[in-house]
Amino acid sequence: MNFLNKMERKFGRYAVPNLTFWLIGAWILGYIIQYTMPQVQGLLTLEPRLILHGQVWRIVSWLLIPPPVNILFLIFFISCYYFIGTSIEQAIGTFRYNVYLFGGLLCSVLGAFILYLIYYLAAGIPVTGIGYYFSTQYVTMSLFMAYASIFPNTQFQLWFIIPFKAKWLGIIDAVWMVFMFIVSNWAGRVAILASLMNFLIFFFSTRNYKKYSPHEIRRKQVYRQQMRQAQSVTKHKCAICGRTEKDGDDLQFRFCSKCEGNYEYCQDHLFTHQHIHRS
Repeated sequence: MNFLNKMERKFGRYAVPNLTFWLIGAWILGYIIQYTMPQVQGLLTLEPRLILHGQVWRIVSWLLIPPPVNILFLIFFISCYYFIGTSIEQAIGTFRYNVYLFGGLLCSVLGAFILYLIYYLAAGIPVTGIGYYFSTQYVTMSLFMAYASIFPNTQFQLWFIIPFKAKWLGIIDAVWMVFMFIVSNWAGRVAILASLMNFLIFFFSTRNYKKYSPHEIRRKQVYRQQMRQAQSVTKHKCAICGRTEKDGDDLQFRFCSKCEGNYEYCQDHLFTHQHIHRS
């Protein structure tokens, strides 16, 4: 976090405000291409082999391939993720949101090239088809999981009917990602891990680990012990029978003005006790 603070002071003025607007715009353009020129999508995928052969636009053009969404829910999907993205930006700041989003995209690109290198070293021949596994679907999931960790109690209407808090939807997303990670091949696993690396870094770097330190655990134990001891101390005690306020809610205690010293008695012995005189 200190590193980010230094980077923000130095490069914060270069951050792109309302970055979600441009991301949504890329998806809208991608949907237009998908429904009007589906054959063009093959020129947009993140294929390391083709990038190394001069098709460098693929480093960014894969962002034009939108998440798979039914056209009937397209407007709801776009407006929902615009709200999610702008909420995250307002919560963590424009620079940090830029770092989060661009960091996730960069991890995906690096993951694709690492996967290509592994396949090339294993098979000895250039491999294509890696771009199939890298899509903006996981980008949307990393955005929503970040939103769920920042605003866990925000309520959504699932299918416009069932109320769900963001934290539960985030947990469902996480479980689904773990399941997909298990059942996928290594290409799919690398794509999932690379796409969510920004969220993992964001989540674990913003946790307060001080409460898990031995000193903090010991401090809490001592505090709980002191609280239990404090609760066992009574405020009133009869000098004759020894009863306290814990022996009954109806007990009343008074100090005797005729006794020399601070002697307190319950209502049964306040007027019947023998007064104490030191002389």
